[in-house]
Amino acid sequence: MFRGSSRAARGVTLIELVVAITIVSIAAVAVIGAMSVVSARSADAMIRQQAVALAEAYLEEILLKPVVDPDGIAETGRANFDDVDDYNGLVDVGARDQLGNTITNLGSYTVSVAVVPTNALSGVPSSAARRIDITVTNPAGTNVLLSGYTASY
Repeated sequence: MFRGSSRAARGVTLIELVVAITIVSIAAVAVIGAMSVVSARSADAMIRQQAVALAEAYLEEILLKPVVDPDGIAETGRANFDDVDDYNGLVDVGARDQLGNTITNLGSYTVSVAVVPTNALSGVPSSAARRIDITVTNPAGTNVLLSGYTASY
């Protein structure tokens, strides 16, 4: 009468042990796979944020310049730009500061600037209003576009 209960108390069979190891292995592989996807995407977010910060810095620099050229001359060299239109067509391979110096560790970003007259601002003629588009291409090849408007009266 006690033979059945003493046999169950001895342990697990080899088949039960193999099944348990298989289930734990499958769960471990699933968890490790999910963690690798999450860690890869966290690096993408940092790269995207750097691209946005670069676009914001370029846009702020350009918005601080007047729309009307103070001397009527189209300058060359970013350090000499004195109006918004001078930035049109600027392409910096590797991020640069406003004096044209490269920014350390951001050499794999490309920044492009387009400045176009616009009539999107009601009451302001297109000759006095500009839309500024900053496109930053990050090392993964993804583009971030940031636009702003400026005008003179």
